[in-house]
Amino acid sequence: MMKETILSRSVRLMFMAGLGVAALPAMAEETIQRVEITGSAIKRVAVEGALPVQTLSKAQIEQTGATTVADLVATLPSMQGFVTSSASINGGGGGVQTASVHAIGTGYTLVLLNGRRIAPYSSGSAVNLASIPLSAVERVEILTDGASALYGSDAIAGVVNFILKKNQTDANIELTYNRPTKGSAGATSNVAISKGFGELETDGFNVLLAYSHDAQKELSASDRRFAAPGGVHAFGEGGKGYSLYQVSANSIPGNVNARTSNGNVLFNPSLINTGTCGAPNTFKVGDRCMFNYGSVVELLPELKRDGLFASTHIKLNADWTVFAEGLYSKFTSTARYAPPAQPLSLDINSPLYNAHVVPALVKLGVNPATVNSATMSLRLVDAGGRTDDWKTEAKHLALGVEGRLGGWDVAASYTHSETTAEDHAVSGYTSSDKLDALMASGAYNPFIVPTAETRAALASAVLHQKLDETTSKIDVVNLRGSRPVFEAPGGSAMLALGGDFLRQKYVYDPSAITMGANSLQPNFTDSPIGGISGSLPTDASRKNWGAFAELVVPVVKGLELTADVRYDSYDAVKDKMNFDSTGKLVAPGTKGNEASKTTYKLAAAWRPAESVLVRGSYGTGFKAPVMTDITNPLQGGGSSNAHPCPITSGPLLPLCNGNSEYNLLNGGNPYAGATGLKPETSKQASIGLRVEPMRELSIGFDFWDVKINDQISKLPENEVFNNPAKYMGLFVSYYDPIQKQNTLAASLTPFNLAKSHYQGIDWDHTYKQGRLSFNWTGTYMKKADFQTLATDPVENSVGRFDSYNSVTFRWISKVVASWKQSDVLTHSLTGVYKSGYHDMPISEGSQAVRDEAGNFVALNRKVGDYLVWDWQTRYRFNPNLVLTGGIKNLFDREPPFSQRIAGGGNQMGFDARYTDPLGRQLYLVGNYKF
Repeated sequence: MMKETILSRSVRLMFMAGLGVAALPAMAEETIQRVEITGSAIKRVAVEGALPVQTLSKAQIEQTGATTVADLVATLPSMQGFVTSSASINGGGGGVQTASVHAIGTGYTLVLLNGRRIAPYSSGSAVNLASIPLSAVERVEILTDGASALYGSDAIAGVVNFILKKNQTDANIELTYNRPTKGSAGATSNVAISKGFGELETDGFNVLLAYSHDAQKELSASDRRFAAPGGVHAFGEGGKGYSLYQVSANSIPGNVNARTSNGNVLFNPSLINTGTCGAPNTFKVGDRCMFNYGSVVELLPELKRDGLFASTHIKLNADWTVFAEGLYSKFTSTARYAPPAQPLSLDINSPLYNAHVVPALVKLGVNPATVNSATMSLRLVDAGGRTDDWKTEAKHLALGVEGRLGGWDVAASYTHSETTAEDHAVSGYTSSDKLDALMASGAYNPFIVPTAETRAALASAVLHQKLDETTSKIDVVNLRGSRPVFEAPGGSAMLALGGDFLRQKYVYDPSAITMGANSLQPNFTDSPIGGISGSLPTDASRKNWGAFAELVVPVVKGLELTADVRYDSYDAVKDKMNFDSTGKLVAPGTKGNEASKTTYKLAAAWRPAESVLVRGSYGTGFKAPVMTDITNPLQGGGSSNAHPCPITSGPLLPLCNGNSEYNLLNGGNPYAGATGLKPETSKQASIGLRVEPMRELSIGFDFWDVKINDQISKLPENEVFNNPAKYMGLFVSYYDPIQKQNTLAASLTPFNLAKSHYQGIDWDHTYKQGRLSFNWTGTYMKKADFQTLATDPVENSVGRFDSYNSVTFRWISKVVASWKQSDVLTHSLTGVYKSGYHDMPISEGSQAVRDEAGNFVALNRKVGDYLVWDWQTRYRFNPNLVLTGGIKNLFDREPPFSQRIAGGGNQMGFDARYTDPLGRQLYLVGNYKF
């Protein structure tokens, strides 16, 4: 999707340059600018080359109607498998938004800012796109091919390079407002101001200052009819009626599990004593009350962003320029989902138990004297919906010099980049100690329907504090240069040499209540109800360096060969918060393996005619282990989905709780040697064709193939619980600091277990006729195969909901039709299509879907195709003022129904990761320059 020129002009320019840009005549050097394209370290004319680089200009960015970087990335057909803002609603998003090329994964797509690395939000390499203000972006270059031989680790799937504004001299004010037609929920607004001073070539300097503010209102399930039913959703399939039945036993008033000498008795004391559940969003099922948690969540969180960008470029002389760039952003994602849900221990000798549970037992015909212990499954509606305020602060500084020295184009830079993220509890999360005290004193009663009085009684236990904080920092020194080295038959051969040194540091600092009782605070007893407890701090750092060489040889006129080779070396991870296997803090030390890797890439571009380009590449790549996959101590990792108890005998059997949620434990692999982690490796290849049969038409295809071996992976939760005999060694007794008793838990640890294979075709076709133009881009996924163990079957995720609770779309396509009605008025119509897929399969035992008779059934179905059309009109009043208006989702297409009960956030009835719940939206953009 190379957008800068059509193919014929690209080829003519390349022939002008003789395929060796250093050989351009002096006049050509003044008129044709040499630039460094993503995927190469050699400055050249910006034309189609051996690698598939998609480029979005500022005008094309504006044409999408996107208001954020994450929204922009989501419009590209080559992007799949990224983290969306909706995933922060109890879906593991943690307030971040990411990029992922070809569904290979966020951790395999390298994100750059002006060609330089930016601090990740974790201990790996994945960047939170929310920290980049779209208003500061001039263009985006997307390399949809592996690039480890140039950039090192993490660039297996490709590279996304955000190029920020440069050499602006005027002032620019832009205002944007976007509002759904169904109401103001989900509306967005933006203001951006920038001003440049000095023209670099004539004045010898340029200073640019830019500020932007973005805001998006939250959108709740109750705001959309397709989401309002939550987990109780009627739908039709194959001419029959069904209903999604995804409700929780953690309810209000609380349910009780009484363990008697004759077995377990499950019931709701309030229901038995009063004959009704009574509370909103609750339903009677047998002797219990179930809570419809999907009806009270947000579909999209509230978002706010403030960004400040400043840059300075100063020409020292005709050959040398120094620069400084700084970016600061503050991003807040406020996400709300269901009130806290937690099984809690219940004192069978307490007044609360005797007043509410004992009378219910008697009515059920159960002798209270036979009860040995009891737990309560409680939904603390009185605490409000669990609301996280994720605050991310990003700082990025780059200093450097560029110039020519002894025939070399030289660039040297230093980059410091850091991201700090805090998770603040706004409502919902509750202190376990304070709740216990309130219930023991009788001040709070969990066995009655919530009222204003019960909310007031619980208010003192609701947490309003920081839960944890993460800090990620990188410091990078980079040096590179390129020059012609010899004359080949087709022109000057170019050589680039470079190296970089990187130091990375990651700190995770949980609050006291998030940690709970451990070796650092052995007498601490409190824990957050509704949140994760048992977390331990991390303070890890690692150094690595790499060196590369790139050689471009124009073998003959029209044929260019490129070879890249790179060597990388990684130290073992230094761990200042070094815990042993028992959870005791010991002296700081190193963990994991040292690692080194040599990668290479070969590429060719052949132009047998002015209107034809054939290109191909083959190379290797690698990805270093994420530091926390090495250093994380064994600790609580949240709760599982509902599963039947995996234990049938032995000492763990008393910890079973029927079909229920169980604890998950996460930890790193700290070992060196063969049992420790090693880098993942990859092989990738691509073959492309660009043809221009006539001046108005350009046709392009790129076939690509990526294989990853030694992939670091944990066994999927469903795999472990569905095959308990095979993984019995992973089940342990774990003391839950919230329940204050031993519970059954599954322990998951990363290893180099897996391999994967991705394959597909990207296309980009353009047709222009007079004032009309059409552009059709898309991606066809042929393979997205993953195999956890060599003995396991290969799982293909294309066109189906896989066991990792995600989907890879077979087809994603985008068509843009533009009409330039006059020199000042243009219109465009954009359609984005995603093919249907096989929905999450529902088994009868999962008790998630009912038929018309009310029986739980197994159901396999298909999610429908999803096609959305957008319209935009742009009018230029004068050279300084432009107004743009548009309609997103022109025909108000609702997301197709999905019966998924896992993956993403807690939204029910559709999959918010792959669709837009906002519906039809109207937007207006005003841009004024002076």
